Amino acid sequence: MDFQNKTPILWGDFFKLHKPQIRAFHMSWFAFFLCFFAWFGIAPLMVLVRDELGLTQSQVGWSIIASVAMTVIARLMIGWLCDRIGPRLAYTWLLVLGSLPVMAIGLANDPWSFIFLRLMIGMIGASFVITQYHTSIMFAPNIVGTANATSAGWGNMGGGATQFVMPVVFTLFAASFGFGSALGWRLSMLAAGVVCLLTGVAYFFLTQDAPDGNFKQLRAAGKMPGKKQSNGAFLAACKDHRVWALFVVYAACFGVELTINNVLALYFLDYFDYFQGMNAASALRFAGMAAGLFGLMNIFARTLGGMFGDAFGSRWGLKGRVMLLFMLLFSEGLALMLFSQMGVLLLAIPALVLFSLLTQMSEGATFSVVPFVNKKALGAVAGIVGAGGNAGAVAAGFLFKGDLPWSTALLLIGAAVTACSFVAFAVTFSPEAETAARKERARAIADQKREDPTAELQPA
Repeated sequence: MDFQNKTPILWGDFFKLHKPQIRAFHMSWFAFFLCFFAWFGIAPLMVLVRDELGLTQSQVGWSIIASVAMTVIARLMIGWLCDRIGPRLAYTWLLVLGSLPVMAIGLANDPWSFIFLRLMIGMIGASFVITQYHTSIMFAPNIVGTANATSAGWGNMGGGATQFVMPVVFTLFAASFGFGSALGWRLSMLAAGVVCLLTGVAYFFLTQDAPDGNFKQLRAAGKMPGKKQSNGAFLAACKDHRVWALFVVYAACFGVELTINNVLALYFLDYFDYFQGMNAASALRFAGMAAGLFGLMNIFARTLGGMFGDAFGSRWGLKGRVMLLFMLLFSEGLALMLFSQMGVLLLAIPALVLFSLLTQMSEGATFSVVPFVNKKALGAVAGIVGAGGNAGAVAAGFLFKGDLPWSTALLLIGAAVTACSFVAFAVTFSPEAETAARKERARAIADQKREDPTAELQPA
């Protein structure tokens, strides 16, 4: 359904935590940040795990695939669950239950128990769908692309932060506290899991489902359809070819980001001479810092994609949002191919930054389109499209489990992304949908100016 009283303002109300829309924005991005941090917390420590547990190249590849495979199923289910019980309860349960395998991975004592627990940790990647769902029903059309992109981008930033924070946390446990290498990486993951658990409790008490209250109360008041109607909405979303086109598009941007988060630190350590002369601890830290640049671009890059999506939507309607998506995705593929051919760190870093910028802008542009596809099945659409990102990561992961050089694997992925960009043209909207979107946006801008007389000075 289309919820009432969505806020048309984000930046002007950024610190007004008494507003449920703003609380939902801040809690959703922070919860996603922690989930992403814990999800990929083991990635910068993989060189330690590989040595201790004796992982083969194939087993490293399987662990990469496992880390994103479970998320495909979890994202499909969580979108449907959001439509039924609301984002507040969905996030609370996901954080609480998802924290358990994050903490439990410290108990892994052989390659296959480690791989299994990485599989289980992947469930917290479904947090992205809840984040996008929550901001989509809290913010008006003039700002929803920006709100979605910013909340997701700042959440994705956890994948960059973990690349250099976890080596520091490991050093703290292993060296400063004297626990040693084997116990150090295990305690690091335990700490990440505990923080996720506490955040789940906070989400329950500090947020509400929609601008006017929780789903349970809204249904009791007759302001929302019953739970059973969400089943039909899910089936409707599954039958819409545009949803599956966005599934492929998101596989080509977010799927690539997940893959890069998993392999980048090891890629730098194994393929660049710069790190070969360092001791293990220094190499781990510096490779983590270099890899962290990719994820930390999320602090603004995904927001830019959403802001440009809103701007293109204002100028050219819904088809403008789709055209932007194509251009960004096409350029992302070219940038990844460029990065894959860099053999010198001084050249690889700028290429990585450009590639990261385009990847994350593509993600933001994707979810500036998603809220307009089917408002009656927003959770289902967000879940299916979000699952596409992980499906792409699973497919890409198979390139890293054999003897294929990783630089060649990245080149092939870049070529695939460029080809997939043309799928964006399958996302079309009827003239009636275009007209409805223009009217809704006009109403939102009027509300924005009424609430904040300086609104015209703020980016839409």
